Amino acid sequence: MSANTPHSKNTSVSSHTQLDRRGFLGSVALGSLLTALNTDSLGMPASAPTLEDVKGSRPNIIFVMVDDMGYNDLGVYGQQHIQMPHVDQMAREGKRYTDAYTGSPICAPSRSALMTGMHTGNTRVRGNLPPVGGHGAVECTGRGEGRLRLPLHEDDVTVADLLKKAGYRTGITGKWGLGEPGTPGIPNRQGFDEWLGFLNQRLAHSYYPEYIWHNEEKVVLEGNTGTTEDFATEEHYVPDMFTDFALDFIQRHGTGDDPFFLYVPYTVPHARWQIDALEPYTEEQDWTQEEKVYASMLTRVDRDMGRMFDLLKDLDIDESTIVFFCSDNGAQNRYEDVFDSSYPLRGQKRSLYDGGIRTPMVVRWPGTIQPGVVSNDIWYFPDVLPTLADLAGVTPPENIDGVSVVPSLISEPQPELSTRPLYWEDHERGFRQAARKGDWKAVRNGFDEPIELYNLAEDIGEQQDIAADHPERVAWFEQFFKDARTPSPSWPAPLDNVADAQG
Repeated sequence: MSANTPHSKNTSVSSHTQLDRRGFLGSVALGSLLTALNTDSLGMPASAPTLEDVKGSRPNIIFVMVDDMGYNDLGVYGQQHIQMPHVDQMAREGKRYTDAYTGSPICAPSRSALMTGMHTGNTRVRGNLPPVGGHGAVECTGRGEGRLRLPLHEDDVTVADLLKKAGYRTGITGKWGLGEPGTPGIPNRQGFDEWLGFLNQRLAHSYYPEYIWHNEEKVVLEGNTGTTEDFATEEHYVPDMFTDFALDFIQRHGTGDDPFFLYVPYTVPHARWQIDALEPYTEEQDWTQEEKVYASMLTRVDRDMGRMFDLLKDLDIDESTIVFFCSDNGAQNRYEDVFDSSYPLRGQKRSLYDGGIRTPMVVRWPGTIQPGVVSNDIWYFPDVLPTLADLAGVTPPENIDGVSVVPSLISEPQPELSTRPLYWEDHERGFRQAARKGDWKAVRNGFDEPIELYNLAEDIGEQQDIAADHPERVAWFEQFFKDARTPSPSWPAPLDNVADAQG
């Protein structure tokens, strides 16, 4: 097994979990078998689709993103305890990536990179809370009241803007995090026709909130208190409401003349233990209640993914719909020796090591994406906008950082993915930067800190800093860290000339 292939640690498991592990190993074997079979028998055309066939083909697009899920929390990535059979099946019927990355190790900037096609050195929202006021920042509503947030501006172009102009019906349900009420950053003013969910990500910390937003209307959820103390008496579990919205959106737009784009940024499994544990996890005597609920939340999401796939088949639009599944950043809790949620990576949420920014990424499009494929192509959230624009046949803005990965999706060679650099910066704990180019990863954990260097092909866990052995590579990343970004008045970095910053 290569050093760059995720695998699970050997842990002591109960007899029930051993059965799950046998099922997991069987599923891996099935995936390998499917890859080896002639694709004609798996719904693929006799000749694989070409780029000319796929670009501008205008499929329906569903992008599902969970919140704080670990890289190793899916069975097809090595998980032996948490059951997510529908997403595992999605990977066997489609493609999974070992080296896909989010936009940031935290919530709002990761979503900003996803929506705008720009990395955190250039996108509008570079942190959850801007340390510097003004420049369009507004006060939070609800939880976090009195603190500032920066919304997207009128001149920001999102992927929903592009797809709407291309004739797509656009919808979102879940957690937005890029605009307070009444600002230009709300979904309906950023390209989405329909929207249900949380504007403010701190309000999204409750699964039983007092209210959510439907388009620009506040919807009070009678019977919910928004607290965490007594969730058993609450009435509206909003992740279920998001699923209902998603299924209704697909039902209404799935058979129309225009394609649809549905973005589903679920709030689970972000750390709130507000549901009862589900079977089979209730029988795990050695698990904490938190661990049981964490696994249960992911299994519920998987159940809802299965409902979406069933609906696509019922509407006979399965082969005209591409579905993505990923997380917004790394796991908040590594759950060592239980789930090993970040294994084999170093770090977790809020870290610029791969445990904070590498994500499971599964993509399914029957008849177009070959089934059972595992790819180590390197890409990240800024690539989503140009990729979806490519599929829709619309030109993306010129100032973005991402590239279309449509060739990679259909297993065409795309060598640029191994030669172009990826960039991240973070402002929560001082100014920190990271970049990856091919197998090489550089991390600087503070402006005055030395650059660390890792070869991920040989050291996926980023344990051996080899900067001293490669001064020329360190010098290259040093210059790249200076050149990759533009100054931001809301998230200034040391030595920034804020006069040149974006407005």
